[in-house]
Amino acid sequence: MKKEIGDFRVLKIKHYQDKDFMLYVRPLKGELPQALPGQFVNIRVDHSPQTLLRRPISICDIDFNSQTLLLYIKIVGEGTQALSSLKEGNVINMLYPLGNGFNTEGINHPLLIGGGTGIAPMLYLSKWFHKKGITPTVLIGGRTQAALSLKDFFKDTAHLLISCDDGSEGEKGFVTQHSIINKLSSFDKIYTCGPMVMMQAVATLAQQAGIPCEVSLENVMACGIGACLCCVTPTVSGNRCVCTEGPVFLSTELTDFNN
Repeated sequence: MKKEIGDFRVLKIKHYQDKDFMLYVRPLKGELPQALPGQFVNIRVDHSPQTLLRRPISICDIDFNSQTLLLYIKIVGEGTQALSSLKEGNVINMLYPLGNGFNTEGINHPLLIGGGTGIAPMLYLSKWFHKKGITPTVLIGGRTQAALSLKDFFKDTAHLLISCDDGSEGEKGFVTQHSIINKLSSFDKIYTCGPMVMMQAVATLAQQAGIPCEVSLENVMACGIGACLCCVTPTVSGNRCVCTEGPVFLSTELTDFNN
């Protein structure tokens, strides 16, 4: 899939209560290229002297009719703090779309599980299935209700389930403790993104149920094109770059998921 570098106009920025925000951007020139669910962009952070490297952000959603790209970002450091200060009309530079996405071929009963910022790529994946005439089951989880800023985005495309550590919404507990986990045999594939511990637990349950599971890794990335090697992860076939050969992998391919 062709990769491009270009400038984007900030159409809107919406801040939520859990140090996260949504950027709505549109290319200044040309049209958005096709992108797969699970791919990401690399944003240059301007006006932040301490931030030398671009920041990798998952594609949350794309509206090709309005040529609008949605990026869901959590403030975790100086780079994302600088991005949170963007205003309507500002211009950002991005390299996109990067990485390999989720494989949806032949899947009719998917279960999507997202936690934290890992909920973001589940939205585009959910809409991707919906356009194919499939209503996916989506399970999202967070520490509290405040971590579920994206829940309303799923209402038209998925059967949404919620889990909160503190029980403030949905079922109380981790996503791996949700009652839907007792019905894994009704799904033909699981897709997950979120904290590593969560994904490892989901992958273990999938393997026990004999269901393939694709995970989207959130390794630290610098270049996004496989040059710096800082995002390398061990697999059963050797070390592989997450930014170019991932971020999506079958869980059975990853050494850290097979211990």
